[in-house]
Amino acid sequence: MRISIFGLGYVGAVSAGCLAAEGHTVIGVDPNSTKVDLINAGKTPIIEQDLEELIASGVAEGRLSASSDVRAAVNNSELSIICVGTPSQSNGSLDLSYVRRVCQQIGEALRSKGDFHVVVARSTMLPGSMMGTVIPALEEASGKKAGQDFGVCNNPEFLRESTAVHDFYHPPKTVIGETDERSGGILASLYEALDAPMIRTDVATAEMVKYTDNVWHALKVGFANEIGNICKQVGIDGHAVMDIFCQDTKLNLSPYYMKPGFAFGGSCLPKDVRAMTHKARMLDLDVPILNAILPSNRNQIERGLELIMAQNRKKIGVLGFSFKAGTDDLRESPLVEVIERLLGKGFDIRIYDKNVRIASLVGANKDYILNHIPHISSLMTDSIGEVLEHAEVIVIGNGSAEFRSIPEQLRDDQQVIDLVRVGPQTSNDYSYQGICW
Repeated sequence: MRISIFGLGYVGAVSAGCLAAEGHTVIGVDPNSTKVDLINAGKTPIIEQDLEELIASGVAEGRLSASSDVRAAVNNSELSIICVGTPSQSNGSLDLSYVRRVCQQIGEALRSKGDFHVVVARSTMLPGSMMGTVIPALEEASGKKAGQDFGVCNNPEFLRESTAVHDFYHPPKTVIGETDERSGGILASLYEALDAPMIRTDVATAEMVKYTDNVWHALKVGFANEIGNICKQVGIDGHAVMDIFCQDTKLNLSPYYMKPGFAFGGSCLPKDVRAMTHKARMLDLDVPILNAILPSNRNQIERGLELIMAQNRKKIGVLGFSFKAGTDDLRESPLVEVIERLLGKGFDIRIYDKNVRIASLVGANKDYILNHIPHISSLMTDSIGEVLEHAEVIVIGNGSAEFRSIPEQLRDDQQVIDLVRVGPQTSNDYSYQGICW
């Protein structure tokens, strides 16, 4: 393929060198004449392992060149990749001026180009940037329609400095956010030889994936450091602890617990987080990440409560109020707090939970139910049907399989608030709302 790459910084230079090595004809574009001259001389503008050899080879074999001429680069390529910087401004927001400028320049070149051309944003941008900045700038400058007269995709990169060339050829995944299937297919052909999952999605999701990845990586570093600081103070090798921690790929380093939903509860997580943060205080250690866990969890309880109350209906039905499906454990169940606060505000509530109903008679929670929340136990019903008959708003509180068909059983006057995502419904359905989707 004939490719133009705009911005010969870190991502652009690595992409140019690697794509040229793959056999594509690549034109690097940058207003900085020093970078252009370095590329044309077969030298790398950045320090990165193995990149010098790739660029030298690409230039020597006639597959890689650099220029400051935007129009010529667009006219002599089928696909343009935007790799310009998106630096932080003083308030933390992104500076998209470089992206906007290069999109205007590409758009002006597209105005007189008859062939279908695909523009790919590889620069890191927040969700909404493609629809709010990239596409409007391209359309205004070209006088053409994205997805019809030319293609637009978002293609986040997952390159680590010092291992970027290796990461280009061995990515954890390839993510393509596409405005149309034709454009996504053209871009996907660039990566067909890579042994990595190919994920094609909408542009906003692709934009968000990049930020989710990076914030997660930052959180992991901070979390490991805080655990290590506590370990050091109590005479434990923090590396030994984290080495063992990382061997658990069923729970610790896995998709488990990584689905957006309602707050956590139960007999372990709240208690143990409190204990760990208390220990840190006793050691005079500042652990802001660990200290933020319980307040964040409480915010999710507040969010759920506000979502229920925002329906402006008094008859509420709760399906499942143990802290998760398949258990009768009500200890620190966030649903118990939601129910108690709704009762205090005068809501008329009915509750169904098969496991808790049995537990109230013979289970381990009998004492807790009868002595701590008897006002809630009196609201429990024997069937889902009783709850559905009573409620104007049905709250699905845990992921029990028997609740999956609830959205399909609604009357016209009923609304579902789903705190766990029991099925594939989306908030586009006016009678269904999820807490994080």
